Amino acid sequence: MPKAAPRRGRKPLNKPPKPKQKRGRKSLKEPVDETMFVELPSDEELSKKLYYSIGEVCDMFQINPSSIRHWETEFTFLKPRKNKKGDRFFNATELKKVHLIYYLLRYKKYSIEAAKDYLKKHKTETDTRFELVKSLQQIKQFLLTIKADL
Repeated sequence: MPKAAPRRGRKPLNKPPKPKQKRGRKSLKEPVDETMFVELPSDEELSKKLYYSIGEVCDMFQINPSSIRHWETEFTFLKPRKNKKGDRFFNATELKKVHLIYYLLRYKKYSIEAAKDYLKKHKTETDTRFELVKSLQQIKQFLLTIKADL
């Protein structure tokens, strides 16, 4: 006897569930991967070198140069130095600005417009909070190394 076709609108019983989609922006409800937050070298290490090329900055943050160029057009306070040829060079303060933008866009999941508004409204708060988060991350790393030594 032939098997009856399933009725319209019903799911077959033995069909496995679909895997979650991996495209698009991650949900805010999902936990953020800790490797996504990039640690900027300490101020002493940053001051060893006067300028960093756009390639070096991209390697630090694991992003494309086009992202940094786009951020430069969107965020007016980000102004890397350029030579006659047009190559971009970032000093320590510009690196901190890139790090702040990276933190807002990739870690906090703000859109570019929301990040701009946030930075306009909370300029002084943002700097102090960002420095606080950085110092807490360093303390956490220090405590984890102590725990590993025990």
